Amino acid sequence: MRHRKSGRKLGRKVAHRKALMSNLAMALISNKKIKTTDPKAKELRSFIEPLITRAKKGDVHSRRQVLKHISHKPTVRELFNVIAPNFSERNGGYTRITKLGFRDNDCAPISTIEFVDMVKDIVPESKSEK
Repeated sequence: MRHRKSGRKLGRKVAHRKALMSNLAMALISNKKIKTTDPKAKELRSFIEPLITRAKKGDVHSRRQVLKHISHKPTVRELFNVIAPNFSERNGGYTRITKLGFRDNDCAPISTIEFVDMVKDIVPESKSEK
């Protein structure tokens, strides 16, 4: 029986699953929004939200704890310096999953996962003179 077992196996072995989560987290941190399947997006949410909570502390120990999961230093630097300060007043719920439908070739459910309340570089629209 599978009672009270958390997490998804995603059809992969442990090392492959850890590498997948690390790569998806790096893509989400660098692009702020990614498109993936529903189970991967749901698993990524439970993987990255504790990392953001650790990054909000900003100390050396937290940085080393995050580096255990994401080994790419520039990505961790961006997480600590850009993303974590935006969520300083938010307690959890840093990501949003939006369902997009189904993929054409295999009908896999597709979603986008993105950060909530990210300050976007908004370019003011210039009105054209007619």
